[in-house]
Amino acid sequence: MDADRITLTGVRAVGHHGVYPDEKRDGQEFVVDATLFLSLRRAAETDDVVDTVHYGELAERLVEIVEGDPVDLLETLAQRLADAVLADERVDAVTITVHKPQAPITVPFGDVAVTISRSRS
Repeated sequence: MDADRITLTGVRAVGHHGVYPDEKRDGQEFVVDATLFLSLRRAAETDDVVDTVHYGELAERLVEIVEGDPVDLLETLAQRLADAVLADERVDAVTITVHKPQAPITVPFGDVAVTISRSRS
């Protein structure tokens, strides 16, 4: 695998994910980080956005998924996001982190997140 990467961090969207009814009813902010592993050689040679993953379009797709159908677990949401990224055949692998900064935790905390890595192989 090439060592090239596209990294998008801090994509924010309101979703209705969680195991508790009020989370599904009220929604809350989720934050997504995505690192795509792919060859950027062709894009560097042509200097043309069609030869790479358009990170603006990628951000919009990630938001669509977070704002879409609710799930109980961050793990499931992260998998949906990874599947969407890997739908682009140029992407060899992806690491997705989903943050849930307002998770219903009864003690003070800074963040809770789930990170998954997926590849074509």
